[in-house]
Amino acid sequence: MPKTFEEFNLNRQILNAVADAGFTVATPIQEKAIAPVLSGQDIFGIAETGTGKTAAYVLPILMQLKYAQGDAARALILAPTRELAMQIAEHVKIFSKYTDLRSVVIFGGIGPKTQIEQVKAGVDIIIATPGRFLDIYLAGHINTQYLKFLVLDEADKMMDMGFIGSIHRILEVVPRKRQNLLFSATMSDLVHKIAGDFLKNPTIIEVGQQATPAQTVTQGLYEVPNFKTKINLLQHLLKNEIDFKRLIIFCKTKTVADNIFSFIERRYGAAEVRVIHANKGQNTRINSINSFKEGNIRVLVATDVASRGIDVAEVSHVINFDVPIIIEDYVHRIGRTGRAYAKGDALTFCTEAEMYYVKKIEKLMRQSIPVLELPKEVFVEETPYEERQYIAREIDNQKRKDDPDFKGAFHEKKHAAAIAAAAAASAKKKMDKTPAWKKRKFKKT
Repeated sequence: MPKTFEEFNLNRQILNAVADAGFTVATPIQEKAIAPVLSGQDIFGIAETGTGKTAAYVLPILMQLKYAQGDAARALILAPTRELAMQIAEHVKIFSKYTDLRSVVIFGGIGPKTQIEQVKAGVDIIIATPGRFLDIYLAGHINTQYLKFLVLDEADKMMDMGFIGSIHRILEVVPRKRQNLLFSATMSDLVHKIAGDFLKNPTIIEVGQQATPAQTVTQGLYEVPNFKTKINLLQHLLKNEIDFKRLIIFCKTKTVADNIFSFIERRYGAAEVRVIHANKGQNTRINSINSFKEGNIRVLVATDVASRGIDVAEVSHVINFDVPIIIEDYVHRIGRTGRAYAKGDALTFCTEAEMYYVKKIEKLMRQSIPVLELPKEVFVEETPYEERQYIAREIDNQKRKDDPDFKGAFHEKKHAAAIAAAAAASAKKKMDKTPAWKKRKFKKT
């Protein structure tokens, strides 16, 4: 039987906030992590996305900080994206509502003036993206000497985004004597490296297998020949408003995301859909996520910038319109549904050129994604010439990654054409050197 939160050594203020938030029993990561964090141990947590790991470290940190003290922060939580930082900050506010603990969230994309003013007014917990934290620290506005807790959340994403240099810089300016907590949904060589630099004799907590989606998520794969057929399939699925009541559609690029948004907006109206990606302003992104959370819109279209920053209950479906090239992002995308024991569906649209990444995803997860039959109502479009060329080139590039000696169909065609052209040029050169009398054609008499 899962533990209730009453069984942990948490004070009444925190327990009341937990109850208000609707939490009753602890998830596996919370059950395994809360006690070791309370006892002061360094933690290396490997957990599926959507399993409640934010509460697993926030609750015991709040318990140990107890009340507001001084002006300088005593806990620093680092997150890779502004969306995730905002999500963590929201959890901190919810769980600390009956305490006087002060928290500030700082991230890029907007001017730092207000954030600096909030830090200077006095803070106990800072939630930050690494770049903006360093900017404000180096400008002299953050005092790190009283930090007791340092948390790296979504460490794998931080490494993917190239934050390893910033993390090492931050490690140089925080006190040596502190408690360190690192959480990651997937594992990589860089995560192992930063864990070695960051943690001292950590307690390793692993919930489920590495990079394994939550068991509450049902996965499916549609094999489609081209982009237009993907659109037709999406249109067919969206007709089912009863089952597909709240969904996130993930796209590989901003351009595709905008195209999908425009398509849905034309079909179903502007009140049904929002789009978020790196080119959207900060306020636009916040408002879009809030509208989705509040149930005001049915569809949220997003790039991977938001795959780990959306914590919304009752997302019925995640649709991968494109297969992610960074294969770990697949786990984080589909983790937006099936959260905290709820059930959800994750559907992936895959062309021949994307099957390479599907195989890598399956290897990472150590499980196959079931292939679904394309509904008969979906019209299968003919693949345009340019898209056929693109798919062929992609497949060649993928084969070349696995086998550096592979020349590829395009290379062979080009090579054959070059040989033919060289032969023609050589023949012409010889013809030019041939005496005029040899070039003459004589009629037979």
